Amino acid sequence: MKKTAILLYPQFSEYELSVALSILMQGNKPSVTVGLNHQPIKGESGLSCLVDSSVDEIKFSEFDSLLLPGCMDVMTFIKEPKLTEFVKQVNSSETVIASISSSPLLLAKAGLLRGRKFTVGLTEEAIENLGVFEKENYSEDVVVKDGNIITARGRGFIRFGIEFGKALKLTFDESWYKE
Repeated sequence: MKKTAILLYPQFSEYELSVALSILMQGNKPSVTVGLNHQPIKGESGLSCLVDSSVDEIKFSEFDSLLLPGCMDVMTFIKEPKLTEFVKQVNSSETVIASISSSPLLLAKAGLLRGRKFTVGLTEEAIENLGVFEKENYSEDVVVKDGNIITARGRGFIRFGIEFGKALKLTFDESWYKE
């Protein structure tokens, strides 16, 4: 079975991953955490994580999905070209990509949102000023699925996780996540 890559970066939002990770576990879907290197990564609430692999070590043929949490400091996405390059390389029409909160910025920078409906957890001013989003494709919806790409605002993390599990055709108990 192919794996899910979970890309982590400084100040990633732990809670945005919680339901998606639980669904991956219920569905017996193997996953690998990936970072820029093997240094510990601290999430926004202070949780330290050690990744399984670095972006330079990944064999893309082993993966069929990518999970991207948001982060408190979007400058991480802007300053680290390796993150954008990794997202570009993992993308294919068969790859399910789930991106929440601020992380759709990485998808936009990689050109993956061109011609697609999306949502993002950024202000309208930030969307405009960053210059990488097609504003006409922006949606106010909390979760948006367009083809193989799922985007969500942070507060939609429960529905986001469920949509990710469904897109991967995993077996899981949706009642675990009733609001």
